[in-house]
Amino acid sequence: MPATLTDALLDPALTRDPAGPRITWYDDATGERIELSAVTLANWAAKTANLLRDEIGIAPGDRVAVLLPAHWQTAAVLLGVWWAGAEAVLDADDTDVAAALVTADGLDSDAPEVVALSLHAFGLPVPDLPLGIVDYATAVRVHGDAFSPAGAGAALSGMSVAEIATAAADAAERSGLTAADRVLSSRTWSTADDLVESLLAPLVAGASLVQVAHPDPDRQERRVETEKVTRSLS
Repeated sequence: MPATLTDALLDPALTRDPAGPRITWYDDATGERIELSAVTLANWAAKTANLLRDEIGIAPGDRVAVLLPAHWQTAAVLLGVWWAGAEAVLDADDTDVAAALVTADGLDSDAPEVVALSLHAFGLPVPDLPLGIVDYATAVRVHGDAFSPAGAGAALSGMSVAEIATAAADAAERSGLTAADRVLSSRTWSTADDLVESLLAPLVAGASLVQVAHPDPDRQERRVETEKVTRSLS
């Protein structure tokens, strides 16, 4: 088993199809569409892991709150957290964390270190941040796009890398996902179960994910056709 969950999720795709689409993200409320290959996703994850380690001081075994919606940047953040060897915490009420990554609505977090994400399509910072809060869009871009992990503790909800990787593989098998699939989903990633089934299962299967925020039902049929969707997650 690879040392970190990110290695387990990304290594197969980086070996088999590094340039093909891995996550395609839509927001039907704004018209945004962003597509990331395995290489691009790995670069963002590495930048995030370097930010967490070198600027925030996160070490393997630390717990990091990821209080973000389903978004392509959230995928990069989660992979960065796991590459840094930390455990991702999805519960906003769990305050036993070393840092929290939040949107502008979560700036009142009691975490010792807070990183704010605007999730803006053009990478704009969160305006008027209070002193002491790190702006992700500004800070992450100066960090390197390669990362060497130094170990890992729990990965998610107190479960180890092996347990989460197995859970994701089991979920992929139950859904019949393969590396040939293009998976459409508008599910949230707010719980461990949702995250395993709607993000990690497609990744561990080697499939590509079409994730839609604020889905417009009138656009779905056309999207299935244009994105060559083979499976949908309800």
